Amino acid sequence: MPKDWSEQEVELAIADYFHMLKEELNGKPYNKSFHRKALIKLLNNRTESSIEFKHQNISAALASFGLPFIRGYKPRWNYQKAMLDKKISEFLQSNFKEFEHSFELFAESVPEMVKSKISFDIMLVTPPKFEEVSDPRATYTRRPVKINYLQREQQNQELGNRGESLVIQYEKWKLNELGLYSLSEKVELVSVYDDGAGFDILSRNPNGTDKYIEVKTTKLAKETPIFFSSNEYQFSKENQNKYHLYRVFDFSKSPKFFTVKGDFDSFCRKEPVQFKGWF
Repeated sequence: MPKDWSEQEVELAIADYFHMLKEELNGKPYNKSFHRKALIKLLNNRTESSIEFKHQNISAALASFGLPFIRGYKPRWNYQKAMLDKKISEFLQSNFKEFEHSFELFAESVPEMVKSKISFDIMLVTPPKFEEVSDPRATYTRRPVKINYLQREQQNQELGNRGESLVIQYEKWKLNELGLYSLSEKVELVSVYDDGAGFDILSRNPNGTDKYIEVKTTKLAKETPIFFSSNEYQFSKENQNKYHLYRVFDFSKSPKFFTVKGDFDSFCRKEPVQFKGWF
């Protein structure tokens, strides 16, 4: 059985990961295989697959901290929590200024939509398994960075508008493909005139009944955590038979999305991240 990673090995893996992350956030090319082969020489008899797994663990830790992660390293939540969180916190305390601009760029940049014809039939993908939707750890972890950059990205209005536009086009396309042109014309963006509705888009099912759609958009992978308000949560509980979440992801590369139906409790785990105090 392979030994647990030592502190020095974890530090080396974190430094290598952040080197790649900075390149990715700034739109610069890098070679993951080259990085793995260079890193493996510094470690204690580790395989390339174990290095990749560790990088996926780092992605999970960063996501739980509200920080962007490398798209190609899908978050894996089962990791040496205490050590990895501690070492990432220490790294950021010493190097945050070097990465602050890259984090800001991630949260604020909005990529252009691809000009070529959209192929909706290949954009819809399978949602993550329930246990992969969010970090199942129940213990509190102090975040090393005050700003939640994942939440800030999701609150980027222009990015959100483009994600909603994509979903509206998809809903109309789907109804038109069924020959339901009159229903297609009824698909509308509700949030533009009622920001407190609890959902973004009013669409229609093929039988003409209402379909409430909430859209969450990210430039990262489909496992990226989502952020939702108490109003959205309560609306989903009250309208779970009509409520749909559309998760648009990989928006900066080749946009895709998955859909889930029901209330938030039925398709993801929720974590309280903000409270209100009364006096």
